[in-house]
Amino acid sequence: MITINKRLQKVSEFIKGEYLADIGSDHAYLPIYAITNNIVSTAIAGEVIKGPYEASIQNVQQYQLDDVISVKLGDGLSVLDDNNKIDSITICGMGGPLITKILTEGKNKLANHPRLILQSNIQSYPIRLWLEQSGYTITSEEIMEEKKHIYEIIVADKLDNDMILTEQERKFGPLLLQQKNDCFIKKWTHELQALKTIAQQLDASTHRDRLAEVDTEIKLISEVLNYEN
Repeated sequence: MITINKRLQKVSEFIKGEYLADIGSDHAYLPIYAITNNIVSTAIAGEVIKGPYEASIQNVQQYQLDDVISVKLGDGLSVLDDNNKIDSITICGMGGPLITKILTEGKNKLANHPRLILQSNIQSYPIRLWLEQSGYTITSEEIMEEKKHIYEIIVADKLDNDMILTEQERKFGPLLLQQKNDCFIKKWTHELQALKTIAQQLDASTHRDRLAEVDTEIKLISEVLNYEN
């Protein structure tokens, strides 16, 4: 049986339904894991680069799952049919702006209102903003550390009610703000220290606008961390 890292294991816990689409599939590890652990019965592994695409095909063949995992080469959600019946879409291991770009360009593939499980490495703000503007509601959030990297996982479903977020919730996560676990504190403490260093290096007369932006960020993070204390 295939083993996957802790980050993808956590992602797999949020997959619902029978039909998974994993975009940017990283050698099809997650679809193979989901099939072999009876999480889903059918999956698509989407790859945009030929090398990982060919590696995904080899891995699927190695586990003899050709009949239930379809490996497709294409950009983002273009690997999905317009009238697809996907239950869950996972997009993992990318920055928030790229994940948002994939969702925006492939929005016509979401007519079936699949669950979205989005694991960003950096900048989750644009993801939350896109979800808010697209009628999705954040139903779960996780923040975790693996190999000295901190990751955020955002799970969103299409519900009847409209999600309205504050600026603070878009930046930090509405559910992560409620938890404020050790990983959350570690991430934003590090970010705060980095911003203070930047502020000290900026000249007030020549970088006025940038300094104002940094000061706003410092204030926002400080408020959240002080609330915890």
